[in-house]
Amino acid sequence: MSRTLLAIETSCDETAAAVVDDALSVRSSVVASQIDLHAAFGGVVPELASRAHLETVTPIVARALEEAGVSGRDLTAVAVTSGPGLVGALLVGIATAKALALGWDIPVVGVNHLEGHLASVYLADPEVPFPQTALLVSGGHCMLTRCTGPGHYELLGETVDDSIGEAYDKVARFLGLGYPGGPVLDRLAATGEDVLGFPRPMLAEGYTFSFSGLKTAVVNHVRADPGFSESEVAASFVAACMDVLIAKLRRALEEFRDPALAIVGGVAASPILRARAQVLADEFGTRLLIPPHAMATDNAAMIGVAGWHKLEASGGSAPAFGPEPDMRLRFV
Repeated sequence: MSRTLLAIETSCDETAAAVVDDALSVRSSVVASQIDLHAAFGGVVPELASRAHLETVTPIVARALEEAGVSGRDLTAVAVTSGPGLVGALLVGIATAKALALGWDIPVVGVNHLEGHLASVYLADPEVPFPQTALLVSGGHCMLTRCTGPGHYELLGETVDDSIGEAYDKVARFLGLGYPGGPVLDRLAATGEDVLGFPRPMLAEGYTFSFSGLKTAVVNHVRADPGFSESEVAASFVAACMDVLIAKLRRALEEFRDPALAIVGGVAASPILRARAQVLADEFGTRLLIPPHAMATDNAAMIGVAGWHKLEASGGSAPAFGPEPDMRLRFV
C-alpha cells in the first residue's frame, strides 16, 4: 500500500495544499489564488497575503484531504514550504503544518520553495533523467543550475538585479496592463512584432542574467513616444527576454551536453518560452522537462515531491525550524 504525504505551500500569494504519494503521484492539489486581492496594488501586499492565508489554509487543507480520500491518520508526514518567501506568509504554513503533524504524531518536513520548483518536473513524468540543465524563472528568481540528482545542484548563474518575472510585472504595471504581468504581455506579444530593438542584457556574458536595464529601456521608449504601440512594446520586450534565456540555455547545452533540459517556475507557464525551449531541445537531441501549465506556478504538489525526496534522504526536520525568507538553494 502506498504512503501519502500532505504538502502545504504559503510562501507568497497562493494558499495551496496537496496530497502526494510515495510514487510521486498527485492524489489531490488545491490552490486558492490571491490575485484579485492584490491586483489593485499592482503587486503582492505582504500583510494582506498573510491574513488571507490565515483565513484560507484550514479549509484548503481539509479540501485536499477530502479530494484525496485520506485522513490525518493515513499520512506518513507533512511537508511545508519554509523559505524563501514572505515571512508572515511562511509562518502561517509552518505553524499549520507543525500543529497538524503534532496532532497526528508524524514528522514535518521543511522544504525549500526553489527545490519545490526544481522538483516540479516530476509532476509531468516520474522518470526524470539526470544530469539536467535546469532554468528556474519566476517572479522572484532567475537562475540556471545543473541538477545531478534530487537535492544536488550546481549553480551556473543567476540574476544580478531583477528576476525575469519581476521585470514582466514592472513593465506590465508601467503600461497599465494589471497584475500579474506575464500572461497579458505574452498575449499582447503574440499580436505584435519585435521591431523596437530593445537590448539583450549580458547576452554574451556567461550564465549571468540582468533584466533591470531592459525594463528601463521599455520605460524610456514609452515615455519618449506617446503614440507607442502596446503590441510592439510587448513583442519587443518579450523577444528580448526570451533571446537572453535561450542564449544562456544554448551555452549550457553546448558546454555540458546534458540529456535533459528542465524549465521550471512561474515563467515556465509562458507558451512563448515553452515553444522556443522545445525547438532548442530538439536541436540538441535533449529531452525537455517542463511541468504541466497548472504546476508551473506556485502549488503544493511540487512541495510534496520535494518533501518526499527530503524525507527519504534525511528524515523529518528539527522541531524548532522556522521561516527563512531569504533561503537559498544548497549547492553541492
